[in-house]
Amino acid sequence: MLDVTVIEDPAAAAVSLDPIRARLLAELAAGPASAAMLAGKVGLPRQKVNYHLKALERHGLIELASERRKGNVTERLMRATAASYVISPLALAAVQPDPDRFRDQLSARWLLALGARLVRDVGTLITGATKARKRLATYALDGEVRFASAADRAAFIQELTAGVGALIRKYDSPDAEGGRDHRIVVAVHPTVKPETPSPAPSVVPELTD
Repeated sequence: MLDVTVIEDPAAAAVSLDPIRARLLAELAAGPASAAMLAGKVGLPRQKVNYHLKALERHGLIELASERRKGNVTERLMRATAASYVISPLALAAVQPDPDRFRDQLSARWLLALGARLVRDVGTLITGATKARKRLATYALDGEVRFASAADRAAFIQELTAGVGALIRKYDSPDAEGGRDHRIVVAVHPTVKPETPSPAPSVVPELTD
């Protein structure tokens, strides 16, 4: 099972977004199960679950893990092909974000367009590398920083831009024969705080005379 896979096909994306099928994907990411085993968990008849499983299998979102005999019936145990899924902008190719349409380093929407292109391009590269059975050379850096003030944040951005720009100028070899182009994306945005569950309402005992 892959840790994460990118869905590029519009039909596969539509299948994965169905609430029942998304629930089945989550169950099968936890471990192999049959239609009968899943029926009780999702509250649907086995035949209905089997219908949804066939749709997921047809689009490569789940696969056969094993088969076993139960009486006169052969039970198919299915599993998810990945632990998690990301839908590529290619699934909405006609309206996918284009960061080249406008460039604004301080725009959150431009950052979003860059992120969408990153998902699209890396997903395409993963698909190609998988078919060619080759390793894909990538690198990512993830971290958090707390700025004491807006001025510190602005100074950080200025130094980051200058530092990365200097590295690009140092190592860029546009005329290198046999070289390969690489894209560099650096992003800074506020940290999203995890949602905290609402406290359970307190129960006040009813007083009786």
